[in-house]
Amino acid sequence: MTTGFKTEADLCSAFIASLPKGWTAYAETQGYDILLVRVEDGLQIGVEAKLRLNAEVVVQALEDWGYNAMAAAPDFRAALVPSTRCGKGFSEICSKLGITVIRMRHPDDEYGLRGWRPPAFAPDLPDKRLNEYWGGRERDWYDWCPATRLELPEYIPDVAAGASAPVALTQWKIRAIKLMIILERRGYVTKADFKHVQIDHSRWTRGWLEHGAERGQFVAGKYTPDLKAQHPVNWAQIEADFEKWKPAEGANA
Repeated sequence: MTTGFKTEADLCSAFIASLPKGWTAYAETQGYDILLVRVEDGLQIGVEAKLRLNAEVVVQALEDWGYNAMAAAPDFRAALVPSTRCGKGFSEICSKLGITVIRMRHPDDEYGLRGWRPPAFAPDLPDKRLNEYWGGRERDWYDWCPATRLELPEYIPDVAAGASAPVALTQWKIRAIKLMIILERRGYVTKADFKHVQIDHSRWTRGWLEHGAERGQFVAGKYTPDLKAQHPVNWAQIEADFEKWKPAEGANA
């Protein structure tokens, strides 16, 4: 028997590695440790991870519940915990609140009888057949039927899920990376570039960038954020798509 997961990041990493085909994991997205998306139809599961099933993770999974019926939200909400750390009482509370408890087995756990190896996690993720949402005497999954689903970033975040100080890849961050790529390629940016990538220039031009050699130009300075270091994979992906989103020729005034 193993000593279990050391951190929530380890727990999330093992879970993501064991996902079946047809699911995409967006780490640290829209306030969730993991936002799972079913590729076939876009169904979403908002997952919060904890090393023990407790009140804190229940509250996190229920974030913003009941305040705005028309607000965007995932179809399902879940708490991801080690299989050995989910008390029966809290599990029943989660069931009544419409939260699925995903019980994750440690990858190094021993085999069962006669070499049988149990699934990496339970319950299985929902498929498109309604009867797959049921397991035993109670339902495994509880459809919240949101008015709209959460907006996804253009790129799958290159960050670790469940980290103690997560760095999220937001839509703002993607736009900022585009701006920094223009800056790196041209050597300066202008207010037209801010408008092109749809990001407000105020914070940048008042402290993060410095004035360039010519009026209206801004260059990297001492306080310019290093977004390439924060998101090396996403930076490379966005840069590879440069021809798709680059500013028009001559639109740098």
